Amino acid sequence: MKRLFLLVTLTLMLSVYAEAQSVRLKAQDKYLNIPVSHSVERARMVINVDGEDVRGFQVRLAEGEPDYWVFCDISQWKGKILEVKYARHSAGLDRIYQADAIVGQDSLYHEMNRPQVHFTQRRGWVNDPNGLVYYDGEYHLFFQHNPYEREWENMSWGHAVSRDLLHWQELPIALHPDHLGTMFSGSAVIDYDNTSGFGVKGKIPMVAIYTANGVNQTQCVAYSLDKGRTWTKYEGNPVIDSKAVWQSHDTRDPKVFWYAPKRHWVMVLNERDGHSIYTSKNLKEWTYRSHTTGFWECPELFELPVDGDNRNTKWVMYGASGTYMIGAFDGEKFTPEAGKFYYVKGNIYAAQTFSNIPADDGRRIQIGWGQINHPNMPINGMMTFPTELTLRTTRNGVRMFCNPISEIANLQTLVGEWDNLTASDANECLKQFSGNDCLRIRATIHLSHATSAGISLCGQNLVDYDMNRNTVNGTFYSPEDMTSMELTMDIIVDRTSVEVFVDNGAFAYVMERHANRNGGYGFWGNNITVKNLEVYTLKSIWE
Repeated sequence: MKRLFLLVTLTLMLSVYAEAQSVRLKAQDKYLNIPVSHSVERARMVINVDGEDVRGFQVRLAEGEPDYWVFCDISQWKGKILEVKYARHSAGLDRIYQADAIVGQDSLYHEMNRPQVHFTQRRGWVNDPNGLVYYDGEYHLFFQHNPYEREWENMSWGHAVSRDLLHWQELPIALHPDHLGTMFSGSAVIDYDNTSGFGVKGKIPMVAIYTANGVNQTQCVAYSLDKGRTWTKYEGNPVIDSKAVWQSHDTRDPKVFWYAPKRHWVMVLNERDGHSIYTSKNLKEWTYRSHTTGFWECPELFELPVDGDNRNTKWVMYGASGTYMIGAFDGEKFTPEAGKFYYVKGNIYAAQTFSNIPADDGRRIQIGWGQINHPNMPINGMMTFPTELTLRTTRNGVRMFCNPISEIANLQTLVGEWDNLTASDANECLKQFSGNDCLRIRATIHLSHATSAGISLCGQNLVDYDMNRNTVNGTFYSPEDMTSMELTMDIIVDRTSVEVFVDNGAFAYVMERHANRNGGYGFWGNNITVKNLEVYTLKSIWE
């Protein structure tokens, strides 16, 4: 019998029995802390309780000095004997230990390259936001998650909640892989009328609809009766298996919502070459209705007023890349009228909007996957800052606009405001902020020549407006006033990312901030005028 490695003074498990590929322990603390090294290949780790394999995942178990530590929540098995099995012999098994805190808990959210105004997971990989839903005072953010490594694998649904869309509390993993496959993307709804029959004793079910990625990609359902804290998967899963129809493995990412005029649920599902529409009365039995080609992954479909007029609305359908169509929807078929257009570019993908936003709020709020690396961190990826989507009439027709949610005002403090500056004078004003990791900069520049101008940070162009080629940071952009010599910019700078909103949200993009931080902010261009400049510091959402 071997003793497990004792780190600092954390509690050692009560009993440990080691074999070539497994250790046994009595669960008495909240977490198993697991060392990870990218110098070794992955192998499967399984946790067995009372003779049943209850958790399985791929992990790079470090045999020597780990690159970082990950964790597995074992609190639900407290008092039971766990057998931790690994697919090959590894000295790293002896380094796994129990504790009520994860390794690095004391510095969590304060690490050098931890984003300060964007949600990031404590450990591991994150990609698509899933199941964005508001319920009983909480915004729920589920997300594609590998808890055991900062690279893609072990797709599960991570979970966090917020009361203000700014400050997030990460909760235990909501959905783990099962016999049908790993947990791919999907959505969540509140079944107020208990159409599903999942509700009991007056408890309103929160229902998740997700893709299981196994031999086939199938659509499945799970429900929660305690505000998303624990989940039960529907015993009748899968509810849709359409590979035979589409002759494709690619049938995934269901977005579900209630269509009141016909009193049925609508699912928008990406299948092979576009988005399909299914309908259901009970979230379990679904009927195929129609298909719109031209999209890939992570569908969305929602209704928005044009110019804020609720008597004049249009429907928006989009895909993971940020391209969208505007049209009409009758509850079974989307009819495109205009598009495809883009409203956002860069390091953002698979954005999703919240369902069940209170009627007195009425906003369409979006969060996307920020494809951002955080150097020397045990995490990869992040969520973009929440934005509000609106439809506005332009000279080219109705278009979608994207702006930071108004709640950003609760993080920001105005620290400088100037008008009618030369570029050199503006740069002098900005010198004092060169060491600040988190800023919001709002400005309007006026060009005197039809060339290019913008603003940079440590030599990296945050905004590069080329009037000659009609591009912003390399993407075609034509302002509302075709003869305008001005460009407005709203820039959110965090430790590892930058988000830019051009001309009040007509175009937006996300970019990775360069690791080089030698230097400061600088406007550039031929004889430009900085018509107005506002600088705000941003408080950490983790304070």
